[in-house]
Amino acid sequence: MNIVLLDPRQTQSDIWKISSNRQLEHLHRHLAVKVGDTLKVGVRDGDRYLTEIIAVSEQEILIRPIQKEVIPAKLPMTLIVALPRPKVLRRLIMDAVTMGVQQMILIHSYRVDKSYWQTPFLQQLEHYITLGLEQAGDTIAPKIELYKRFKPFVEDVLPQLIHAHSPAYVAHPYIEQQMPFAIEHACTVIIGPEGGFIPYEIDLLIKNGCQAVSLGNRILRTETAIPYVIGRLFSTS
Repeated sequence: MNIVLLDPRQTQSDIWKISSNRQLEHLHRHLAVKVGDTLKVGVRDGDRYLTEIIAVSEQEILIRPIQKEVIPAKLPMTLIVALPRPKVLRRLIMDAVTMGVQQMILIHSYRVDKSYWQTPFLQQLEHYITLGLEQAGDTIAPKIELYKRFKPFVEDVLPQLIHAHSPAYVAHPYIEQQMPFAIEHACTVIIGPEGGFIPYEIDLLIKNGCQAVSLGNRILRTETAIPYVIGRLFSTS
């Protein structure tokens, strides 16, 4: 936890209170906070502050804001992912939020097990978003949408995300064109399920404006492909 996120309702007065059991345990056990220490605090979907601790107990920590701090910039990227296995989903959400993805869309495809849509993790996305924001020192949650029907999404929703200054790349290992490197524009990236998109799905994506691109001749897991793609597209070196 590199920042403590508070609900806006907790910051209505001059003195703010941290009372979440999870946050308190971390601050006591790992940081051993004491009166007079400074603490990085963010208001969910709002500003980020440097604060001073003015009171500490087992039940709560009281802080007062000292100054505003800069919030890390988001990547100009929409990440579309075929819904992965539940255990992978947790890590995927946290990592994508930590890396600064601006928008995420989870979709169905032929090789996505229908049981994945019944996982309770989909009801807990806010928790994993919070963990990702805390890791990155961010306060602004990405927009996350779910679409359970592949064809209507690709034909009706996806084209609205694509234009001249914001192309869409679908990762596909069996093609010669390489994914771009160090781009300077917004984009949409589409990652398929374990086993990949079937040919019909690739054809439909291309028909609706996507560029099929390769990451090389190695087949990557979803959780490996996403940080690799983000690092490649938005590399500054």
